[in-house]
Amino acid sequence: MGLGRVVLAPPERRELERRARSRTLAMELVKRAKVILMLAAGRSYGEIGQRLGCTDRYISLWKKRFKQERLVGLDSCYRGAAYRRRTAQTEARILELTRCGPTDGSTHWSSYRLAKEMGVSQSTVSRVWRQFGLQPHRLRSYMASDDPEFEDKAADIIGLYLKPPVHAAVFCVDEKSAIQALDRLDPVLPLSPGRAERHGFEYYRHGTLSLYGALNTQTGEVLAKTTARHTSAEFVDFLAQIVASQPPARQIHVVADNLSAHKTKRVSDFLAANPTVRIHYTPTYSSWLNQVEIWFSKIQRQVISRGVFTSLKDLARKLMRYIRNYNKTATPIRWIYKNAAHRIAPSAI
Repeated sequence: MGLGRVVLAPPERRELERRARSRTLAMELVKRAKVILMLAAGRSYGEIGQRLGCTDRYISLWKKRFKQERLVGLDSCYRGAAYRRRTAQTEARILELTRCGPTDGSTHWSSYRLAKEMGVSQSTVSRVWRQFGLQPHRLRSYMASDDPEFEDKAADIIGLYLKPPVHAAVFCVDEKSAIQALDRLDPVLPLSPGRAERHGFEYYRHGTLSLYGALNTQTGEVLAKTTARHTSAEFVDFLAQIVASQPPARQIHVVADNLSAHKTKRVSDFLAANPTVRIHYTPTYSSWLNQVEIWFSKIQRQVISRGVFTSLKDLARKLMRYIRNYNKTATPIRWIYKNAAHRIAPSAI
């Protein structure tokens, strides 16, 4: 364990003492400096090892390195991988491969697989994706309307929302069909601290019914009824219910979709017999223009999805109870159309 005594020149001693006192250097560099200082002070290997928590082999290694290369020998031979700056070429390549997709048959890249393909780190791929707003794991659906009269129809309906006719009522009408009356075979385990509400996997289907809804765009209140089927006859009966809910001779504008049951001869006869009622049909594949769809999504989340119904009557009762309570505090939907010049000419509204 010899290798001779360690003798320090004054500059070397000052530098080692600076390292030993440092609170910013790596702990390993501080430890190596203390080893050399204690060796120069004549301390034994056992004393150094006990005080610094290191082995004789460790002390011998850095003593040998110091005697051969002096202060430079205390630096690590391997300082880790060199810092690699992300270049514009790397970013462009990542973006190109991300948009083209993988060639192994999978539908989209993960950051791990793309990094392996390019020979870069996974964090590099993730940073580039984040910088350019790419999210290959996400997917959104869309439906483009093929209605040649899309702009005219959309402008007509948006005009009803933004500037409804004076002394007229505007109703958004649709039916939510095939609502299942599902009854759980196992008891529902209630919500408790640290545990979500749990439903049994098995269920019993008592049947289905349809819910007709008419949203008054000025008050937010909903007129509704449940039926076994959604036929043209049921639609006409619901239109008659809407008319009966309004004062005589009041103009009524109805926003509806293009379901075949909404365009039968029976509907035409009803409109001819009730000249105060006018139906405005949304463009094809444009149910988002019908405000009652927003309300249907609300009742789906709050009543239907997690509901337990023992019969069709129980389903109808719970739906109507929700609607009655909803109407007590109903507020109109705030329909905002910020850029009228983007798709539809302002003169058309």
